[in-house]
Amino acid sequence: MKPARIIVALATVAGLATAALHVTSDANVTPSAPAAVEEPASYIKAEDLIQYGQPNRLSLQSSVAIVMDDREGVMLYGRNVDRPRPIASLTKLMTALVILDSGLSLDEQIKITRDDRDRLRGTRSRLNFNAVFTRYDLLRAALGASDNRAAAALARTFPGGQEAMVQAMNAKAQELGMTQTRYADSSGLGTGNVSTARDLTRLVAEARKRQMLHILTTTASFRITDRASGREIAYHNTNRLLRKDSWDIALSKTGYTAAAGNCLLMQVTVANRPLTIVLLDSWGKYSRYGDANRIHQWLQKAERRVPHILTARASPG
Repeated sequence: MKPARIIVALATVAGLATAALHVTSDANVTPSAPAAVEEPASYIKAEDLIQYGQPNRLSLQSSVAIVMDDREGVMLYGRNVDRPRPIASLTKLMTALVILDSGLSLDEQIKITRDDRDRLRGTRSRLNFNAVFTRYDLLRAALGASDNRAAAALARTFPGGQEAMVQAMNAKAQELGMTQTRYADSSGLGTGNVSTARDLTRLVAEARKRQMLHILTTTASFRITDRASGREIAYHNTNRLLRKDSWDIALSKTGYTAAAGNCLLMQVTVANRPLTIVLLDSWGKYSRYGDANRIHQWLQKAERRVPHILTARASPG
């Protein structure tokens, strides 16, 4: 082999060895803020999109809705955005945020006990009593599969227990300026968990700074392992849009109770525009997804309505 080729080969092997040193498991990923949103070479300003896109013509089934342009911090569409509503399992996003910020080990093993069962509504869980899961796997089950028993176990093993957990959740809400938000438990089963669409955009803005929450909330299918028996449990994410190629979703959480109706929050990118979408009190099993798709289609059509001269004017010079 020629000397030049030997040098290249050795460099390649060294590079691969160095990269291997940085491989970690999902459970050991350190949450970090994603890169700042960069403006494309040509983009349409939010004010022009509102003027020409006519968002008032959007016909949604959710009684509370907000669509925020995350690049400019401008509300593109809003309906009853400051009306407090029960938020069901959207609560679990704050539960996870507090857990991650606490610095608790995600590898710690937690046994499921009868104290974790849902005494309020009697919802079922695939997490059997005496099964043992890592805190990371319980976060996956709570966020991806919206498992209430997982959320209860996370709160029970928080320093100070469920009461301290709820206090930390409310303190974090106040810190984020979520002035109309109150938490009563870690799962969202109680009607005392209330917020507004506007407040929830603040929660999404904070949550999307943590890469771990992107992983935990947007993995379409996953498995967790009972460390006591070795049994694996397979789950599908409760947000069906994660299985659609037309959607680019960076953060997601669904929720439902009879009092809250169907709820959905997402941080997405549509037509190169980063958005936060919050839909509350949407009646009908699929109506929240129908509303999300209507927003998606509206935005794509609205961008085509804006005169090209405005698009060119908005291009950074």
